[in-house]
Amino acid sequence: MSEIVAGRLRPGNATIAVRCTVVDGVWEAELTLPTPLVEIRDPAFGRTRVLFKRDDLLHPDVPGNKWRKLKYLVRDARERGAGTLLTFGGAHSNHVRAVAAVGERLGLRTIGVIRGEERPTNPGLRRAEERGMVLHYLDRSTYRRKTDPDVLAELHARFGDPYVVPEGGTSSLALPGLAEMVRELDRPYDAVVCAVGTGGTVAGIAAALPAGRRVVGISALRGAHSLDGDVDALHRAALGHGLDNWTIEHRFHCGGFARRSPELDTFLTGFRGRHGWAPDRVYVGKALLGLVTSIGEGRFAGETVVLLVSGPAEEE
Repeated sequence: MSEIVAGRLRPGNATIAVRCTVVDGVWEAELTLPTPLVEIRDPAFGRTRVLFKRDDLLHPDVPGNKWRKLKYLVRDARERGAGTLLTFGGAHSNHVRAVAAVGERLGLRTIGVIRGEERPTNPGLRRAEERGMVLHYLDRSTYRRKTDPDVLAELHARFGDPYVVPEGGTSSLALPGLAEMVRELDRPYDAVVCAVGTGGTVAGIAAALPAGRRVVGISALRGAHSLDGDVDALHRAALGHGLDNWTIEHRFHCGGFARRSPELDTFLTGFRGRHGWAPDRVYVGKALLGLVTSIGEGRFAGETVVLLVSGPAEEE
């Protein structure tokens, strides 16, 4: 296997180099890279030019930021000789499904630790199981402590010392994959807007942006103000310092994660009617609603904004 140095980030004078072994070249040959960057014109955008970075088209099973965040984690797992990936997520987690798909394709056993003991049945979890993932449910109280040593020790004992992939794939190893997405932006732009679940995507984009650009994250969770601290901590751990080119908006959760509001439904139904396509309602739809609302408030006037379509366009 050939050694490569990949995923260099240069925010300011800082550089991150991830050293890895090429073990997934066959998988990467199946990806649509670079993903399209397309302009959509809509009356709601006013004087703002909006470019849609269609990362949802990257791969049908591992769309958008899922592969961007997993790429170097999976390579690290393989370099360490791991045969099992264990990760965490809710019943509607796109990340859990993505880990299952990557594991199946690369011959890795996968474990999904799911929040809630009600064992919900939904298409996403069924697809994960069909791809060989073993689902393990934790009650919500224990799930909140999932990174505590005693909980992790029990999971390691049960599943044979797996490689633990953080919830959402958010870690310092997510940053180089997001940097690759930023480097694909081949048109002039002023800002990037993205959905936020665990903070890894907004952190990775901020770390890779050229000088003078900024990223605005739209949280899909209600009351998740701790995300601001999480992103800052990730930057400090990976770069040695914080960054000031990012913010997270907490106003557009529409009731909470995987919840929807009449305003969101009406907005996305209208958008689909005008363009024949609309993003998902769990993440990117809220980011688009947040962008349009912000434009109406006078932000981004005369600017070019890239909206990262990080998840599947079709709803489950």
